[in-house]
Amino acid sequence: MTAVRARVASALKYLSLIVASVVVLLPLGVMLLTSLKTSGELATGSGPLTPPDDWLNLANYVTAFDKGRMAQAAFNTFVILVVSIAGTVFVGSAAAYAIDRFAFRLKKLVVALFLFATLVPSITTQVTTFQVVDRLGLFNTRLAPIMLYLGTDIVAIYIFLQFIRSIPVSVDEAARLDGASSFAVYWRIILPLLKPAIATVVIVKGIAVYNDFYIPFLYMPDQDLGTISTSLFRFKGPFGAHWENISAGAILVIIPTLVVFLLLQRFIYNGLTRGAAK
Repeated sequence: MTAVRARVASALKYLSLIVASVVVLLPLGVMLLTSLKTSGELATGSGPLTPPDDWLNLANYVTAFDKGRMAQAAFNTFVILVVSIAGTVFVGSAAAYAIDRFAFRLKKLVVALFLFATLVPSITTQVTTFQVVDRLGLFNTRLAPIMLYLGTDIVAIYIFLQFIRSIPVSVDEAARLDGASSFAVYWRIILPLLKPAIATVVIVKGIAVYNDFYIPFLYMPDQDLGTISTSLFRFKGPFGAHWENISAGAILVIIPTLVVFLLLQRFIYNGLTRGAAK
């Protein structure tokens, strides 16, 4: 009886994995097939899983890269991504270090305000945020999303805060006996010890910035300032959408993240696992 239960449990386990794989891979397969079809093939009403007439048809990819301005969009995304992640790591870790290691008035209130900020729905502050960005002269510039990404990531502060609390205070005291300043302790000792937390924040923040559509679309309407996510929107017209071009553009968007994941999957798993343990 025990052997039968073990076989049933094993069969259900593999069945659930197969179902999950189909759910994840089926839309990607449909997208790939659609990207290789012509507009005429789509107009005839061919099924989503119907193979294309020409498996080497790359015209949609050329159109997506050219009319979608994918090269410029990739550059804009790269700039925003790098600056936002670097700023988030520095600001988040420095704020967490100051909160945990320094005693100052209203410290508990500051921490409570950080928590309160995460509970406020972001949509309720969009009008005020837009007015602030416009008054600062940042509208329609790359600095607009960068500043918003830096100012809204309270989660990163809490991730760093949990890691810093696990570092003994005696490490700081030993460095101060050697004449190190507060910034030197943070920069030379605390920050290198935060590598697992940095990996976690970089992964979470990088995915959020790369996939975000709302902020770049609202604060950078200029086509020359589009990002990877907003560039696909150019193929949506008043009379319909060019799904073959959108699918090709989506494949081009997926490729960089897939390559990065395959190259850095060991670090990604280690960062998330150690972050969860902390």
